[in-house]
Amino acid sequence: MVTIAIDGAGGDNAPREVLEGAVASLGEGGFKLLIVGRENEIKAELGKRTGFDAARLDIVNADEVITNEESPTAAIRQKKNSSIVTGLNLLKDGLADGFISAGSTGALLTGATVIVGRIKGIERPALGAVLPNKNGFFFLIDCGANVDAKPGYLEQFAKMGAVYCESLLNVQNPRVGLVNIGAEREKGNALTKEAYPLLEQAGLNFIGNAEARDLPLGSADVAVCDAFTGNVILKYTEGFAGAMMSMIKKELSSSAISKIGALLARKSFSNLKRNFDYSEIGGAPFLGLNRLVVKAHGSSSGKAFAAAIRQCRKFSENDITGKIAEKL
Repeated sequence: MVTIAIDGAGGDNAPREVLEGAVASLGEGGFKLLIVGRENEIKAELGKRTGFDAARLDIVNADEVITNEESPTAAIRQKKNSSIVTGLNLLKDGLADGFISAGSTGALLTGATVIVGRIKGIERPALGAVLPNKNGFFFLIDCGANVDAKPGYLEQFAKMGAVYCESLLNVQNPRVGLVNIGAEREKGNALTKEAYPLLEQAGLNFIGNAEARDLPLGSADVAVCDAFTGNVILKYTEGFAGAMMSMIKKELSSSAISKIGALLARKSFSNLKRNFDYSEIGGAPFLGLNRLVVKAHGSSSGKAFAAAIRQCRKFSENDITGKIAEKL
């Protein structure tokens, strides 16, 4: 049975929303959960809930919490009994198959690299995110781990992204695009110009440069870039989605006629909103590690944690780590 550890102290709404998602997810079979954090707080919050399979949920005590304000390296070194370090050690020791945290991204990446370790041959782990486009979704990598990347890193990111896209998003022979400021081969900075020929020769379905404006239109299944570029795309998409939904809501409530139209198209608008809702996806995986680590949004709801748990189970069942190791 797949075992998934969850940081019960990380994020804005821990442990309430963590346990909300954990309990909801236990309605599905095939896995057990380890909630890592302050045992007394977790037990108190868990006591408010009934009707779940308690035999599949255990608590692992960890008294310390790493905050976003702390230096990631110092925090990992000094706070050995933190929920992040404890959860990562569960992975390292083989007591868990995946670890989810909504805590500090920097501490999670630093700890995962040091404690869990990279797959042999991987130079840097990368953070990947599933984002919506007009055809469904595309996979953006890297979007938070390597601000200063090298051309060889991008080649590895592309290969890992293709494995993830094929195995979890069910896209056969995914189209890989290099995020750039123009479609022409000679466009871009030194990083993209040097990465281009590496991707051409990587044995992938490489389609060349992909402009950011074309990604929502479905130009690529895997969009490869450094973390600075990727994080800008990710944060802009989040903000734009929220603004767009607010504008649509405002227009649909502007008159009696538009309100009637909104009522008739309610299901369609709900489907559109769902496509832009990160809680439907769950979290962003760090690819390239020996075991699965998933970064959940800091303000994740119970619904988002339940989706992240489902994501971890599928990741483990499809042996994504093994497939990445084989690919590289």
